[in-house]
Amino acid sequence: MTDKNCIFCRIAAGEIPSAKVYEDDKMLVFKDIEPKAKVHLLAIAKAHFPSLPEEGDENALTVAYMLTKIPAIARANGCESGYRLVVNQGVDAGQTVFHLHFHILGGETLPW
Repeated sequence: MTDKNCIFCRIAAGEIPSAKVYEDDKMLVFKDIEPKAKVHLLAIAKAHFPSLPEEGDENALTVAYMLTKIPAIARANGCESGYRLVVNQGVDAGQTVFHLHFHILGGETLPW
């Protein structure tokens, strides 16, 4: 399922260009256009759902799948010594695009 008004759905569909670093049938990873670290990637689910699933369902399987793929993707993109994985959940946490995504930050020592 996709949302035609969602910028990440449009990026996943190829309607909006991105600097892709990984793609498969379930997820897409691309460089953030406003990086907060030397390496700042966004890992998005290709299926549209706004946040972490609150119930066990197919979306939870997608999240689990993404979490198994992210370590190798991070290492392949300059995060050999570690990385920070961030998920903003809701407005108070700073979520601005309501499509599940993980920020992968690294490539340098990050401040706490």
